[in-house]
Amino acid sequence: MAGVKDGRALERAGLFGSCSAVPNVTSDSGGWMACSSGRLSGYPDLSHDSCKLGGTRAKIVYWRCPAELVASRTDAARSP
Repeated sequence: MAGVKDGRALERAGLFGSCSAVPNVTSDSGGWMACSSGRLSGYPDLSHDSCKLGGTRAKIVYWRCPAELVASRTDAARSP
């Protein structure tokens, strides 16, 4: 029940869009997030988190984000 309450189970089922960190190939601060669409919610909008839209390729939307956001989202993905 807790997994449904916080949305992780729905993300894994593909109903909500989700994002994951992409390795940074440049030496500048910040990072990239790759987001996929959910069947119910569409793509996540990271513009509210100070991210800039980077582009779209093969049904994946890329966002350029501050380093803190990338680190926090990556840590959240690792927790059970």
